[in-house]
Amino acid sequence: MQFRLLAIAMILMSMASIQFGAALAKNLFPLVGVAGTAMVRSTLAALLLVTVRQPWKGGPVTRVALSELVLYGGALGAMSLFFYLSLARIPLGVSVALQFLGPLGLAICTSHRLTDLLWAGLAGVGIFLLLTANGDLGPQHNLDIKGVSFALLAALCWALYIFFGQRAGKHLSDGRASSLGLVISSLIIIPFGLHHAGTDLGNHTLWLYAPLVAVLSSALPYSLEMMAMTRLPAKTFGVMMSFEPAFAAILGDLMLHENLHWQQWLSIGLIIAASVGSIISEGAKAEAHQG
Repeated sequence: MQFRLLAIAMILMSMASIQFGAALAKNLFPLVGVAGTAMVRSTLAALLLVTVRQPWKGGPVTRVALSELVLYGGALGAMSLFFYLSLARIPLGVSVALQFLGPLGLAICTSHRLTDLLWAGLAGVGIFLLLTANGDLGPQHNLDIKGVSFALLAALCWALYIFFGQRAGKHLSDGRASSLGLVISSLIIIPFGLHHAGTDLGNHTLWLYAPLVAVLSSALPYSLEMMAMTRLPAKTFGVMMSFEPAFAAILGDLMLHENLHWQQWLSIGLIIAASVGSIISEGAKAEAHQG
């Protein structure tokens, strides 16, 4: 039970960190573009994690583990790029809500109980209300079709990230998997970042904020998530991620002045209720088995 509570705390810390970092990163888009920001964030985070974790000390990586790492890192890199591309076009809270369709779908696919489907359905209603509320917030919040498409692609990558992350965690320790996975992710993003950022990478303002964005958006949350996903079932991890739109919407309002509508608050409450309900029902089932 203690390990379960610790894993849940890790997920909450990860979500708060990554959304704070995303809000900061959005301010860097005018300096080096979306791909340039993603490249700087991922590369700095990878260098930091490799320095701290020193994954080369764990011995050689088997061929099976390497294949899982490539899939995990590839999903992570694609998710980062698509997320930032969507963030440049639609509000942070809306982007994250759309991306939640990824882990929500994974939770449904791996579920074996009716109650899991009911909680996931409640979260889905919350997401629908979150999206339909944007029409009342003024033309600045009209949903861009490309932004929505990028968010949905990020949702697919998010589900793959969770799936392959758990598989990679079975072959390697938490620290090795997260650090090597982030290295692979940054190698995928670098060509796009160099193409779009170019000489703008020498901007001094960029390097004042980039290290903080890297730690908050990548190094810290991905390490916490890797530790959590190896301690929780895939469906529990996926439904727990329903807290993500709440963190995103609140930080988007506070840091980016993306105003919240009452319908958005209602949707956030439904999403949180679905997550709490899933956790409670999962705990009740575990207690029943122990009894």
